[in-house]
Amino acid sequence: MNQDLGLRVLSQIMSWNDDRAREEFRWLKLMARLKYDGYRGFQAGMRFIESLATWLQQFQQRDRETAYAFVRHTLVYIGPNELQRLVEQFYPRIVQDRLLRIAARKNSVPTYSALTDRNARAATKRLRRQTLFMGLSDGARIDTIRRATSGLLTNEQFVQSSQVDTEKWKDLLENLRLDLSDSGARFRLLYLVDDFSGTGTSFLRLDENSAKWKGKLIRLKDSIVIANGTLDGDKLFEDSWTLCVHHYVASARAATAIKDRLECLAETDVLPADWAEATYFSFGMVLPHDLPIDARTQDHDDFLALTRTYYDPSLRTKHTDVGGESHVGLGYGGCALPLVLDHNTPNNSVALLWAETDGGVHDGVVAPAMRPLFGRRQRHG
Repeated sequence: MNQDLGLRVLSQIMSWNDDRAREEFRWLKLMARLKYDGYRGFQAGMRFIESLATWLQQFQQRDRETAYAFVRHTLVYIGPNELQRLVEQFYPRIVQDRLLRIAARKNSVPTYSALTDRNARAATKRLRRQTLFMGLSDGARIDTIRRATSGLLTNEQFVQSSQVDTEKWKDLLENLRLDLSDSGARFRLLYLVDDFSGTGTSFLRLDENSAKWKGKLIRLKDSIVIANGTLDGDKLFEDSWTLCVHHYVASARAATAIKDRLECLAETDVLPADWAEATYFSFGMVLPHDLPIDARTQDHDDFLALTRTYYDPSLRTKHTDVGGESHVGLGYGGCALPLVLDHNTPNNSVALLWAETDGGVHDGVVAPAMRPLFGRRQRHG
């Protein structure tokens, strides 16, 4: 379907008069060209206006204006240029700043002198090589970071996934020692990188049923412990190593929750005695605390009603239950975000944006089929 035909169909679906259609067409053409057509989750041949027309048809005529207004005025779309900028800022703004501060403190000079003081400069260079980067999911863009830091960091400092087997750990340590010409060298900093966090539960959570800590951090801890156990008394990390966790984008809720959970974890005996001396969290961007559409219900009452009316209970699974909500209409964990990332839609966003179901009878209710505006791909990591 070409764009002009798509717009005519959309005008019929919305029952717009000519004046309203002209006004909306200008906005739709602009946003489709500048942002939405670039969404990487669209199927081949699909573009935003066609997807919007299909999406709106799942609503009754009386509800279509509310659904369209949500897209027009509330939707937050983070495009490739914005994400690319956040990725490119990661090393100079986050990593390099920390390396300089550590080196300056070690050599008792001001941070601003770390690049001019000979000893501090040498310490920074060594620290840089002792820093390891791991992706927490396929959205971490580890390859992009590697290209952006070419000449500063080596390929052997980047690992696509934090789920690393023992042989890989040994290879990483061996390469570090070869590069530094130091048979006793160990890693000093570990950066875990991800694109987005909505609740932080995939990173770290306490399972209420088993009373055990779970998440990517726990799996990483297990792999480090296993690898250290095969090194005949040697270790991967220095005694005072530092763990740093960076998300390009995070909800205000997640930015607080993951820190609180880590504090609770630190009070247990789950982490080994030689675990990181300190853990730091950083974010390229933290979304406003009032971005969730249920934070200001008076502004979104009508659309909130749609998340309940046009909902298929089959969305609920044992995985969504981890988020603590049995109704997934507001997204995983009830985050209620109106958010789309150019490469995927978080499941923390309202389900009407991303859910695709066949409908039918579920839990004794005849549920409607749900059609996505920005279809979601399952993440890996």
